[in-house]
Amino acid sequence: MTHPAAPELSASRVATLAVVSVALFMVTLDNLVVSTALPTIRVDLGAGLEGLEWTVNAYTLSFAVLLLPAAALGDRFGRRRMFLIGLGVFTTASALAALAPTTGALIAARAVQGAGGAIVAPLTLTLLSETFPPTRRGVALGVWSGVSGLGVALGPLVGGAVVEGLNWQWIFWVNVPVGLVLLPVARRRLAESRGPTPQLDFGGLALGSLGLLGLVFGIVRGNGQGWGSPQVVAALAVGAGSLAAFVVYEARVAAHPMLPMRFFRSRGFAATNAVSLVMYFGIFGSIFFLTQVFQTVQHYSALEAGLRTLPWTGMPMLIAPIAGLLSDRIGSRPLMVAGLALQSLAIAWIAAVVSVNTPYGEFVPAFVMGGTGMALVFAPAANAVLSSVLPVEAGQASGATNAIREVGGVMGIAILAAVFSGHGSYASPASFITGVGPALWVGCAVLAGGALAATLVPGRRPTPAAEPGGVGAQVPVSA
Repeated sequence: MTHPAAPELSASRVATLAVVSVALFMVTLDNLVVSTALPTIRVDLGAGLEGLEWTVNAYTLSFAVLLLPAAALGDRFGRRRMFLIGLGVFTTASALAALAPTTGALIAARAVQGAGGAIVAPLTLTLLSETFPPTRRGVALGVWSGVSGLGVALGPLVGGAVVEGLNWQWIFWVNVPVGLVLLPVARRRLAESRGPTPQLDFGGLALGSLGLLGLVFGIVRGNGQGWGSPQVVAALAVGAGSLAAFVVYEARVAAHPMLPMRFFRSRGFAATNAVSLVMYFGIFGSIFFLTQVFQTVQHYSALEAGLRTLPWTGMPMLIAPIAGLLSDRIGSRPLMVAGLALQSLAIAWIAAVVSVNTPYGEFVPAFVMGGTGMALVFAPAANAVLSSVLPVEAGQASGATNAIREVGGVMGIAILAAVFSGHGSYASPASFITGVGPALWVGCAVLAGGALAATLVPGRRPTPAAEPGGVGAQVPVSA
């Protein structure tokens, strides 16, 4: 009786992997293509600098703030149901962004897009963890990470090609047919599941959302308004205070916490999330400036700059599936240590050679190292987090991990931008390079610290026997 069901189960796993990977690809791609279209949007809609900033920040803000609540809603109301809602919201908001007649309408649509993306992103990881047993999960996570890497790689290319060949509205229109095709497939192929607690943690939702909103808003506005401005200080204070209250509430008050604080007593969960925070801080803060070197300093078009970053952005697509397979065999720790070390070396290389006239060939070895390093962390980190909690807790763990990574990326861009502003400016290519060097060295140091933090991730442990139905049991990894 069990043998005939095996092919069907295998087909179901493949379908789940395809659906969640394509959804994640769409969210990842859309987040990156917008930056290449900003100059055209400015002219077409008459947007000022603040309007352009909020075209990017509106998405980032709603995405970061809603990751934890979205995971909690998936646990309560059904993960497939919330995944479909998130996908529908994202697709609809993409159409609204394409039709936006004013900057304000575009910013509003981008905020709604971020909300849809926040629902989709953590649930892709949760749905995968439920479908694949621990013995095969690393491979699935490798493919999932590789497809996400493809979104990163194609983002600048698609954005540049669309803007140069069509118009900026098409960077949003491309999502609509993909979403419309994916919705019925996801509804038919994904299995429904819920989390361990049927009750919503309203206190945790309110405190966590307010804390992330204040923190991310303050960081995003810090450079523009000044870190000592009342608006920024108040936002950061409210955010920090609310997050502190959230920790106390979840640990001592909540009967059914949306994020059990005992997760952080697991060395695997705590160390891996620390590594993710540091990596997103260092690497995305650095990449923010690297992508501008080709356009601002060396005067390439958006498409030409995107092509030149492919040795970096394309490596996760190639290496991530291999890293996922290796994480099943040798554990996550050695891969994560090597990945952070490679990224630190890559940024140090670029900081040492970057100048107004640096030949492109001098960047390529560093780009390959950096992209390989990222790929060695993505899937193993996801595997380590999921292995540190019970299967029914995957949604809570995934939401927390995604929120921590997003905050790390926002902090990295803001703080490295502050370092850049303290040493250089956009006044001339030479001034830009003067500011970029110190910012990159800070990113390099942060990534080196991440490599040290990765040594705290637990080593590989024997995998428990599979449960009936093919999905292996997970035993939390303790300190």
